[in-house]
Amino acid sequence: MALLRKINRILLVLLVLMVCLLLRSTLLRASTRPRLSENRKSPKNSGQVSPEHAAEAHDVVPVVICASEERMGASMATINSIISNTDASVFFYVVTLRDAVKLTRRYIEKTKLKGIRYKIVEFNPMVLVGKVKPDSSRPDLLHPLNFVRFYLPLLDILHKRVIYLDDDIIVQGDIRDLFDIKLKPGHAAAFATDCDLPSTHEMVRSIGMQTTYMGFLDYRKQEVKDLGINPSDCSFNPGVFVADLNEWKKQKITKELEKWMEENFRQNIYSSAMAGGVATPPMLIVFHDKYTILDSVWHVRHLGWSPDVHYPENFLQEAHLLHWNGPFKPWNYPAVHLDRWEKWFIPDPSGRFSLERPDHDS
Repeated sequence: MALLRKINRILLVLLVLMVCLLLRSTLLRASTRPRLSENRKSPKNSGQVSPEHAAEAHDVVPVVICASEERMGASMATINSIISNTDASVFFYVVTLRDAVKLTRRYIEKTKLKGIRYKIVEFNPMVLVGKVKPDSSRPDLLHPLNFVRFYLPLLDILHKRVIYLDDDIIVQGDIRDLFDIKLKPGHAAAFATDCDLPSTHEMVRSIGMQTTYMGFLDYRKQEVKDLGINPSDCSFNPGVFVADLNEWKKQKITKELEKWMEENFRQNIYSSAMAGGVATPPMLIVFHDKYTILDSVWHVRHLGWSPDVHYPENFLQEAHLLHWNGPFKPWNYPAVHLDRWEKWFIPDPSGRFSLERPDHDS
């Protein structure tokens, strides 16, 4: 009997250990997903609505934008430009990392943006482990938030259709018009092709911008050759797009994007030194010939690629959206068309984010 009791105790201990291991495994798997925390609590009588109610409203325009601690003022300028140029009801999903949640909320609540409808979404960077190498000629392109666009259907987003915008953008048109674009059947997203701006071709050539797949993929690699993509095909910039999240999930686009991230991690099929860093090439591969084309006025880009090359003012005036993609950002100096960005800048109530200008450093 004593031996039997001893065996039973051993079996019980083993059972407990197995349960603990199973729980630990489950928690670890959960921690690698991009989890989004938190709903913003609206003050009474503020006129704010919950994301659930916003999702039920058919006239709402949902916008996803990332807000990094280092570039918080940029994101807020984008938001300010959007709400200042539309009468539409806009709901913002502001995606950030855990350390910047409080800073994000404070920037909104302590400025003129306090009346916007929004939800702060926390992105878990652990999802990128084994998919992104920590090296680049431009480290900003490796920031975890630069990959949020890959995981839209997995985030805590309640809308079925959203607009995604980078933070180095100013919207001059009515965001409702962008949201209302009709996606072609079977398309999960709409982008602006890099070959759609004839008036900018001379500028693009003068600064060496890449507008085809050749500039983003290493065609010496067999994996790239096997794709069968013509290297002269026009590329697109994924900093602005409209997405159908149901179609995205149906086509398992996130899984496909992750596959190419992991492939590049192993084989380096699109060097981080090439155009677009490491976030653009997976999108180019997965969406090749499978996206709706945006009207070019909704993505006037390349403003951040040279501190010396300017667009004609009449061209900028007609643009609905301006994008300072490239290393020369409008909150830094030197950069071009600073007035069109600074018009929407809201000073940081915490004092952390400041403009760099030639006559002062604050």
